Amino acid sequence: MTTPILIIGAGPVGLTMAAALNHYDVPCRIIDKSTAPSDKSKALAVWCRTMELLDGLDLADRFVQTGLKLTGGSMFAGGQRLVHLDLTSSESKFGFPLMIPQNQTEHLLLEHLASKGITVERQVELLSMTDTGAEVDCILRYPDGREETVSSPYVVGCDGAHSTVRHSLGMEFTGHAEPNDWMLADVHIEGPLAKDEVSIYWHETGVVAFFPIDHNRFRAIMDLGASGSHVLPSELSLPEVQAKVDLRGPGGLTLSDPIWLAYFRINERKVSNYRQGRVMLAGDAAHIHSPAGGQGMNTGMQDAFNLAWKLALIHQGKGQPEPLLESYSLERSAVGDEVLKNAARFTTMATLRSPVARWLRNHIVPILGSFHVVKDKIRNDWFELSINYRSSPLTGECWNSLANEVQAGDRLCDTPIASLTTGHQTNLFSAIHSNRHTLLLIPGSTDAKELSQLTHLATQASEIFPDALSTHIILTPDTTPDTTPNLDFPAWLDIDNTLHHKFNAIHPTLLLIRPDGYIAYRNQPADISHLLSFMDTYLIRKK
Repeated sequence: MTTPILIIGAGPVGLTMAAALNHYDVPCRIIDKSTAPSDKSKALAVWCRTMELLDGLDLADRFVQTGLKLTGGSMFAGGQRLVHLDLTSSESKFGFPLMIPQNQTEHLLLEHLASKGITVERQVELLSMTDTGAEVDCILRYPDGREETVSSPYVVGCDGAHSTVRHSLGMEFTGHAEPNDWMLADVHIEGPLAKDEVSIYWHETGVVAFFPIDHNRFRAIMDLGASGSHVLPSELSLPEVQAKVDLRGPGGLTLSDPIWLAYFRINERKVSNYRQGRVMLAGDAAHIHSPAGGQGMNTGMQDAFNLAWKLALIHQGKGQPEPLLESYSLERSAVGDEVLKNAARFTTMATLRSPVARWLRNHIVPILGSFHVVKDKIRNDWFELSINYRSSPLTGECWNSLANEVQAGDRLCDTPIASLTTGHQTNLFSAIHSNRHTLLLIPGSTDAKELSQLTHLATQASEIFPDALSTHIILTPDTTPDTTPNLDFPAWLDIDNTLHHKFNAIHPTLLLIRPDGYIAYRNQPADISHLLSFMDTYLIRKK
């Protein structure tokens, strides 16, 4: 397959799709009907899990250099702080929210693509497409009116809430409009406001939330009550925003130098299936929801990462189109459902109008916020570390241990490790960074016979599925080179025994890790026949 995959839409999701496909050496072509990238800040937060995936493209450092790290968030009511949430985590080297305007996110992705020789084709519009079963025939129109017919093995619609691709497929975008009107203001703010935290103020007239962007620049979002049937004004003035902030905020805040002022309404909609034949939807083309929690852009970018490695396996002739493509919608649609529910729940809680409901909220939230388990749940949901694919057709296990803290389908936990031979310390994700599946071998002991059997198992699997696996051995921290001679694969010390503990690896254990960092399969005690049977479900053996 040498014909490029066609990506429609060059927002952050389409650009991520192109970058991820390029990472796997899959040819792609990306078009957009706009004349230039957006200059609006739009989505602000890039969460931990997205940063981990960007790190696989060697992009994370550029994002960190450009954005602003947040450390926490607070909710206030009646002049009192109800709860404070620490927004840092040791679960990842990117354990913090990164605030970076969407236009800057797009700039970094465009810069990356340009370095790879990929350019967005601007003012090129999709007119129609036909899925023949063997390919997708598309008619494109150029700004001079010229039309071109192109055939592509797959089309990915990343063209936003008003997706031409979705409309062409006749896919229903089910959901509803959230009942309130809102206003948004990207402005400079002077006064008693934390510059590295999200601050949310609940008031009897509504909510005002402040999100730091950089220096003294913030985004303020306020609800305006029930929408009704009226049309929102076309322009929002700074004095109107200042008045709302004075009423609902902490007092003493002065707004100036507005960069973006707008009224908006929230829609919560989603397609039931992200795929139809050889055409896939990603990002806002598949799901839109309340900005509460800042999950929208991140969810779309993770759609792209999820799909890219599956298309790559098919492109390389190493993976079976089914169930790989089927799994895309099953996995990501379930995530989309959860994001919709959480965003709607948070929006509803923030916009309560009933005095009784507000009183209950303001008294229950501090109690719940006093429990570490509740804070950890909220933080992991926001960071998107709790996303799992346990019900995916690409997930399996043959597991006799009682350890269930981390299961097949979960994100692999990152942890500090050190090279057995050199002592160089790094983290697990950096060490196994690859565009292939990773086979992690955890012997559980330094018994020479067990270690030999485990490495022989890995060698057999690599011979049957050539170029599909990258193998690493994880040893206990007290292991020394002289006790494990002649290893055929990179060997690492589990510095604080995290992996051995989480997987109760007292017996030879193996983990098969997908290219996107989720555990596809776990097996204990390690058995080659069980591993090969699972790999046969979606990978292709050497002929």
